[in-house]
Amino acid sequence: MEIGNQIKKNRNKLKWSQELLAEKAYVSRQTISNWENGKSYPDIHSLLILGNLFNISLDELVKGDVETMKNEINKSEVKKFNSMAWLLTAMYIIMVVTPIPLVKYLGWIGGAIWGVIVAIAIITAIKVEKMKKANNIQTYKEIAAFMEGKPLDEISADRIKTANKTAIKFMYGVISALVALTVCVAIGYFIFN
Repeated sequence: MEIGNQIKKNRNKLKWSQELLAEKAYVSRQTISNWENGKSYPDIHSLLILGNLFNISLDELVKGDVETMKNEINKSEVKKFNSMAWLLTAMYIIMVVTPIPLVKYLGWIGGAIWGVIVAIAIITAIKVEKMKKANNIQTYKEIAAFMEGKPLDEISADRIKTANKTAIKFMYGVISALVALTVCVAIGYFIFN
């Protein structure tokens, strides 16, 4: 990505330190360092602030990165997320189908095995979210949308919706697991008593 080079070039042109730029952009010095070294990518709001500080357009700031972002979105989503989605779906199916047989035939050991299955499903869901963040997928989508003319307030609203959906999905997953565990324990209790 070229954004790191653009930030560094423009910062040096103004003879600003990373600390000074961080202060003006309302981020930490480490964040500036991460952007310049390609470890992370600025969100759309930070890009607009940077463009304003450097007195350059967003097009100039992300020059060459938009096509790369679109390719990255496609590659990451198609390969990694599809495989993880199938794994997560399989884990949820196993989680729903197995508690009664496991407890009925294996007793408390079956309940423990089911608990491990639930833990693996939750860990997989967390890994999917981390993968999304590590690949800057949400940021890339926002920048691409902005470059295609979508208003900033609409992009911000979409980010909030996405964050809320993720939190709700996680909450439903945890609640489903707890309900299933409770049902499993109750059935086990009635079967063995």
